[in-house]
Amino acid sequence: MSNDIPLPDRNGIHMPVMLREVLQTLAPADGETYLDGTFGAGGYSRAILEAAGCRLYATDRDPEAIRRAEPLVEEMDGRLRVLSGCFGDMEQILADAGISTLDGIVLDLGVSSPQIDQAERGFSFREDGPLDMRMGDTGATAADLVNTWGHGELARIIREYGEERHAGKVASAILRAREETPFATTLQLAEVIRRVVPKSKDGIDPATRTFQALRIQVNDELGELERALASAERMLKP
Repeated sequence: MSNDIPLPDRNGIHMPVMLREVLQTLAPADGETYLDGTFGAGGYSRAILEAAGCRLYATDRDPEAIRRAEPLVEEMDGRLRVLSGCFGDMEQILADAGISTLDGIVLDLGVSSPQIDQAERGFSFREDGPLDMRMGDTGATAADLVNTWGHGELARIIREYGEERHAGKVASAILRAREETPFATTLQLAEVIRRVVPKSKDGIDPATRTFQALRIQVNDELGELERALASAERMLKP
């Protein structure tokens, strides 16, 4: 594919930021089989299927993403199958579907736009919502973590996953605040963080790095990626 690969006008449909680069690298071909490990809003899946007469399997841990995929599944007339689960479990998920090898894999890491835009998912502090942050619908929430974890555990993940220089202060502030009122909402947590983390010159909200750290921990994002990369090495054709 050339560097000038045209992208269709989606008319309001979500377009992944690196769609052109992904299509150039993946180079979809007729008859091949691909995996979109993070269906999300369906931007990559649609583009891959429109680029060639290929088959595509897509996975997502988010039940809402699975429901969102239904119209595209119908539109693609048997070339798209969407499966529930984490991309770190791709080998087992695809084995259950009768697939053992793939011609290409796409993973769009991190939280998806629909998840951020829905205040009730608890990923963002732009609007108040429950302190959830789960990409799926099982497991511990961010509220569970900040209300039960000790200072050392909280400070570690905030420092490692959020690269927050003030991780110790944030952890201390969380422990003090939860003694009075357990954390339940995104703005409640963001306000506590803002009291102890100074504003940066680049304008990034002081709560951003801590929210990122909690999201990564809640969803085991680095563990999922490690498992997915190991599986991809085994499943991709030479």
